[in-house]
Amino acid sequence: MTRHVLIVGQGYVGLPIAMRAVKVGYHVVGLDNDPRRIQRLQAGDSFVEDVSDAELQAALATGRYSASTDPAAAAGFDVAVITVPTPLREAAPDLSYIETAAANLAPHVRPGVLVVLESTTYPGTTEELMVPILEAGSGLKAGADFLVGYSPERIDPGNPTWHFDNTPKVVAGIDAASRDAVAEFYGSIVERVVPVKGCKEAELTKLLENTFRHVNIALVNELAVFAKQLDIDVWDAIDAAATKPFGFMKFTPGPGVGGHCLPIDPSYLSWRVKQSLGHQFRFVELANDVNDHMPDYTVSRLTLALNDRCKSVRGSRVLLLGLAYKKNSSDARESPAVRVAELLGELGAVVDAVDPYLEATPRGLDHVTLVDLAGADVAAYDAVVVLTDHDSIDFQRIAAEATYVFDARRRLAAAANVEHL
Repeated sequence: MTRHVLIVGQGYVGLPIAMRAVKVGYHVVGLDNDPRRIQRLQAGDSFVEDVSDAELQAALATGRYSASTDPAAAAGFDVAVITVPTPLREAAPDLSYIETAAANLAPHVRPGVLVVLESTTYPGTTEELMVPILEAGSGLKAGADFLVGYSPERIDPGNPTWHFDNTPKVVAGIDAASRDAVAEFYGSIVERVVPVKGCKEAELTKLLENTFRHVNIALVNELAVFAKQLDIDVWDAIDAAATKPFGFMKFTPGPGVGGHCLPIDPSYLSWRVKQSLGHQFRFVELANDVNDHMPDYTVSRLTLALNDRCKSVRGSRVLLLGLAYKKNSSDARESPAVRVAELLGELGAVVDAVDPYLEATPRGLDHVTLVDLAGADVAAYDAVVVLTDHDSIDFQRIAAEATYVFDARRRLAAAANVEHL
């Protein structure tokens, strides 16, 4: 078994991999450029829901896990896994984090090592971008001297059923030897690996998975808008359709999509198609348009509801339940709830928010006060808006005490004081 593993990036993807690798016996170095994050890890303080403080502390106690911001800590690795962010900048992929990670690794690449990219990106990134950087900085030849592969991350933060080690892992390499090495490494830390033809196919796999979700969520979101205008209960129709045992997969409406995946990953595919082929990926563009406007639609529905109660948004007290992009997670990246809060602030509402997973409001929400639901006077708010249905929120109390609830997640049963998206 390979003994020394380097994980570049210690966030929602990298930290669970590091913990699992330590657990099965590897020596692991977690590298990250955020000094505050590294300080917390060194102190045994986890900021990732899928990794408890106890698990992190146990890994540290083995002496086989360390965290650092110093690229020199990469020296001596046998396997390096890159799990850095790949955001969009002005609708174009920003691969600077991958470029920096590869440049930092390159001087430490030696014959026989394996470098795996996990960051979500467009097909071709591994071979066309990362490999040349590794070769230039090491003086070695990928394939001939060292091994390179791609394995798309499938981390679903907060999922109690599917986690890193029991989710099938797609693996690929730039050649057969690399693919076999990637499969061998991940086969030692997860229950099942799924080899595919090449890195481009593996890169496309991740984009296909998220584009599928993005398009289907857009379908039910647009359907929800039209169903409301047609006076049809879209939720009842979705529940009925979900009883079909074949040919249908249930997706539900919401205030928008968030996280690193859905608002961003399909656009990587759309960008690649446009750059390489000169065509628009119409499904993705349409899905982006629908999902991007759901926070605006949510606020418009709330505005109409307040108007029906002889209130304007300006000056109304609004309590938002959840700011994270998904339930039972602290991840607020690209969260539609954040956009709803921004829009309400622009309209002059007095906004409070409850999110037991957040220690502070996300950047840009200075007008929002984070409150503890236990001490809040729910009845004093003009409206309560369910945006993220964390299990730890006392929804029974909300239903019993709130004057009006706009429930964008259908967490509450329909009632005189509860309206669904």
